[in-house]
Amino acid sequence: MTNKMVQPPMSDSAESIKKVSIQNGLILAIFALVSTGLIAITHLITKDKIAEEIEAAMARRLNEIIPADAYNNDVYHDCTVISSPEFLGTPENLKAYRMRNNEKDYAVFMTSVAPDGYAGKINLVIGIYENGTIAGVRVTEHQETPGLGDKIEIEKSDWIKQFNDKSLTNTAKENWLVKKDGGEFDAFTGATITPRAIVKSVYNSLLFHQQNRDTLYAKGSGCGGEK
Repeated sequence: MTNKMVQPPMSDSAESIKKVSIQNGLILAIFALVSTGLIAITHLITKDKIAEEIEAAMARRLNEIIPADAYNNDVYHDCTVISSPEFLGTPENLKAYRMRNNEKDYAVFMTSVAPDGYAGKINLVIGIYENGTIAGVRVTEHQETPGLGDKIEIEKSDWIKQFNDKSLTNTAKENWLVKKDGGEFDAFTGATITPRAIVKSVYNSLLFHQQNRDTLYAKGSGCGGEK
């Protein structure tokens, strides 16, 4: 005959501890669900606003780089989606806005990414005239070191202006490097990685423009939902 072990009944104190543990677990689970829901709702509410802010920042940079009286088309609807991980630094789709004067191609304003900054990727916008000459370059987002790498911002220094009027024809391939690497572009004292990443990105963007010029300016394309 097999003897069965009989579990002793739980004491009142053990039962109370068990109930409290279950209640606390339920409270934590509810709190986690509510927090997740609030984050999701906040994202839904703010994502359009964030997108609008990004577009507004792009518009400000465009007006800094390309004179408004140089074109007369509706730039923000004359947009095309571009993609090239090799030349634009990201697998994501990016936007390019075309400027035309009386239907004649004038310039393109395109986004690009320098993926190898000191603290991560650096987002850029680059204005390139139809003939392949740079109208201007601006940084729109970065995480570089304040007081050092952030001199890439136009608000902090004129460093970014050294790209103005550069092209693949007036600047040899071997010169598209910082001076420390034998090129002609200035860097910052104690910070070479950030300028090096941007010089490389700008050069690759010019290559993309050169190799895709007809597609960039082709009419009838669009970004879908652009404002």
